Amino acid sequence: MSLDTRGSQPDSDARLVAWVRQAAPYIHAFRGRTFVIAFGGEVLEAGAAQALIHDIALLDSMGIRLVLVHGARPQIDAEMRARGLTPKFHKGLRVTDAEALECVKRAMGVTRIEIEALLSQGLPNTPMAGAFLRVTGGNFITARPVGVVDGVDFQYTGAVRKVIAEEIQADLAQENVVLITPIGASPTGEIFNLAWEEVAEAVAVAIKADKLIFLCAAPGLVNPKGALIDALTADEAQKLAARHLQAQAPEVARALPGATRACQAGVGRVHFLDRRADGAMLMEFFTRDGGGTVMTRAPLAGFRDAAIDDVGAILRLIEPLEADGTLVKRGRKRLEMEISRFSLVEHDGVIVGCAALNPFPARRRRNWAALP
Repeated sequence: MSLDTRGSQPDSDARLVAWVRQAAPYIHAFRGRTFVIAFGGEVLEAGAAQALIHDIALLDSMGIRLVLVHGARPQIDAEMRARGLTPKFHKGLRVTDAEALECVKRAMGVTRIEIEALLSQGLPNTPMAGAFLRVTGGNFITARPVGVVDGVDFQYTGAVRKVIAEEIQADLAQENVVLITPIGASPTGEIFNLAWEEVAEAVAVAIKADKLIFLCAAPGLVNPKGALIDALTADEAQKLAARHLQAQAPEVARALPGATRACQAGVGRVHFLDRRADGAMLMEFFTRDGGGTVMTRAPLAGFRDAAIDDVGAILRLIEPLEADGTLVKRGRKRLEMEISRFSLVEHDGVIVGCAALNPFPARRRRNWAALP
């Protein structure tokens, strides 16, 4: 006796097949690319870590080179409260005295170990089954003190002095997942607490990452009216930060200036995604419409003249309209002959619209003008 556990779900099966086929070009394009994924310690507290790790494992299985930069702000705050200390911030940046630094070191270490444990899972009947992610790290970041700002001595709060990009790239070449904890040492051996947003920016620029992803507690960037911005250029983001930074969620506001600098410095794309949304990275990377905000140096959408290589894409685009009678059917040969008349709308390298300008003889125009 056989037991059919698949059920009969033709609609859902068809949607799955369509999604996989739609995602295939992105899978091919991303193989061998480098993504820097940055997230705060809130991911571990909110219970979203398991799903995030599953998606990270899936990206790794597709041949994407991954650098993970984590924070530990809530864990540090909890450690300080447990010791009777009060966290201090100035303009969103932690003031780290000697006592706070001890809390930072403990919280960062525990957070890193927990993330490594999650990345090491391999239970059957889970998305991690059969996966083995080699996680590496090291003294990739050298730091310098922030010093005194607005009369506030930040003490052991630091800024990135240098990223040892060659060592990170060597680990990535060996198919390792690089996990970076935002603590850096100075050349004199002092330890400094770093902002994970700044570390992510510096690492992405140093290794020339194809994508820098910030996972925040917000759907993405919003305009002054609060509506989600699905795409914008780095120049537009710079203007948004200068005029309407207060309209953004706190995590987004902290990351936005560095994200803009990273994009302007050569990082391929910067994404702001909602860490609370299950599968946010998969929706952003493997669907045309995405699910958050993407920042690029040049606009994603634009117009251009068609070339002979675009004939196939135009045929696929107009085929449904020919089938329902909206357009007159035309073959490939005719399209090739008339390709110079076509203009295209292209979004992120995909042709999403086309139009042809067909000239009419002067006599025909005069006849039309004479009609009542």
